[in-house]
Amino acid sequence: MPLLDPKSWQPNPLSGAEHTVVEPATGEELGRLTLAAAEDLDAAAGAAETARRAWAATPYPDRAAVLRRAGDLFTEHAEDLRDWIVRETGSIPGKAAFELHVAAQECYEAAALASRPLGQVLPSEAPRLSYTRRVPVGTVGVIAPFNVPLILALRSVAPALALGNAVLLKPDPRTAVSGGLALAAVLAEAGLPEGLLHVLPGGAPLGQALVADPRVPVISFTGSTRAGRAVGEAAGRHLKRAHLELGGNSALVVLEDADLDAVISAAAWGSFFHQGQVCMTTGRHLVHASLYEEYVERLAARADSLAVGDPYREQVHLGPVIDQGQLSRIHQLVEASTARGARLAAGGTHEGLFHRPTVLADVDEDTPAYTEEVFGPVAPVRPFTDLDEAARLASAGPYGLVLGVVTRDTARGLAFAERVPTGIAHINDQTVNDEAVAPFGGVAASGTGARFGGEANLDAFTDLRWTTVREDVAGYPF
Repeated sequence: MPLLDPKSWQPNPLSGAEHTVVEPATGEELGRLTLAAAEDLDAAAGAAETARRAWAATPYPDRAAVLRRAGDLFTEHAEDLRDWIVRETGSIPGKAAFELHVAAQECYEAAALASRPLGQVLPSEAPRLSYTRRVPVGTVGVIAPFNVPLILALRSVAPALALGNAVLLKPDPRTAVSGGLALAAVLAEAGLPEGLLHVLPGGAPLGQALVADPRVPVISFTGSTRAGRAVGEAAGRHLKRAHLELGGNSALVVLEDADLDAVISAAAWGSFFHQGQVCMTTGRHLVHASLYEEYVERLAARADSLAVGDPYREQVHLGPVIDQGQLSRIHQLVEASTARGARLAAGGTHEGLFHRPTVLADVDEDTPAYTEEVFGPVAPVRPFTDLDEAARLASAGPYGLVLGVVTRDTARGLAFAERVPTGIAHINDQTVNDEAVAPFGGVAASGTGARFGGEANLDAFTDLRWTTVREDVAGYPF
C-alpha cells in the first residue's frame, strides 16, 4: 500500500466539512478529506496536553531516533510523496525533489537538537548552585501555507517534536495532503507516539481558534504579511509567542561589473521558480543603467523560452498557480502595471491557471507589480545609476526578507549588503535559497526575524528556566 492511500488519510476522523483535494493543472479530484471543526481542535489540544508530558520525559536518544527515522522515510517514500507534491501544489518534479531533500534534512537537523546543551551554570553571589535549563514550551501551534507545504510545515513540526513538545498543525486546505497528512504518515511510521502530532486542516476561523487556545503557548506562522499581522496581534492579546515568517518583495541588485552571461539564469530562477509563489521570490530586479537594456532583453528572451504546462504529465519549467483567486491577483497586478506605463517585455498572458513568465520594464515606485508582493511569475526591472541609488531602492518598501547582489567584487557586494536591512543576503546568487542548518526569517513586514532553522529553533520551541539549589535554607531579616 502506498504511504498516502486516501482510504487511510485520516485514521482519527474529524467532524468538519468534507473537502475535495484538487489538482490545479487539470481540476481533477485527487481525493477527499475532512476539515477540522472547533470541537476537533479542543480534543486535539487535550490529547496533546496529555501526551506531551511523557514525550518530554522520554530520553533524548529515543526522540532523536524517531526524527532520524523520519528523515530516512522521506527518502524511502520519495517517489510517492513527489507525485503528491507535484499534483497537489502544481510543482515541477525538480521542485518537489528539492522539497523532499530539505524535508529529510530538517528531520536530521531536528534530531541533532535533542542532544544540544540545555543550559548554563551561572555564577551566584549566594552559596548555591545557579543554572539555566531549556524546557519544552508544551504544545506548539503550526500554521503552514500552500506554496512549499512540506518544508514550511516540517521546519517547525520536526524541531518542536525533537525538543519534547506536542504539535497542532493546521495546513492550508489546498495542500493538506503534502503539507499535513504526509508528515503525519511519515512520523507515525517512524514511531512517533500517538497524541503528539495532530493535523487539523482548516481555514482562517480554525487558525484564530488555535491562536486563542490557552493550551498552545507558542504559534509558528508562515504566510502573508496581512494574515501574519492578525496572528501577531491575537497572540499578543493572549500573551503568547508568535514566530512569524511573512511576505517579501526581495531585490536582486546587479552591479555594473556583473557577468550577464551568468546572471540571467539566476535571475530567471529567482522570479519564476514555482511560478513565483515563494516568499523569497525575486520581486524587484535593480540593474545598473549601463546593463539595463541588455538585461531586459536577455531576461525577456529567457522568459519566452520557458515551457509552461502540466508538470505531472509534461516536461515543463513552470506549472499552474494554485487557484483562480491567485491567478486573478497576478493578472490584475500585471494589467494595472502596464496601464501605469510599465513596458511588457515578455509574458503577460495566461491560459487557465497557467500564467506565462512575465518581464516588466520601465517600472517605478508607482508600478503595482514592483511595489507589491505579486506571488506570481512576474519580474519587474528597474535601472539605477550608482550604489547610493541602488541601496535606496533596495531598502524601499515595507519588506526585509532577502537581498541578492551580483558583482565580480565580492567584498564590494558584502559591503553593499550591509546597507540594506534584510534577514538574509546572498552575494552572487538569486534570492530563493533554503537550508535546514541556516536560520531563516526576515525583518520589518517580512516577519519577526530568524526564528526557524539551526540553533534558532532552540529559542523558538523551548523556554529558559532559572533554577537554584542550596544545601540549607537561607536566612532572612524577617
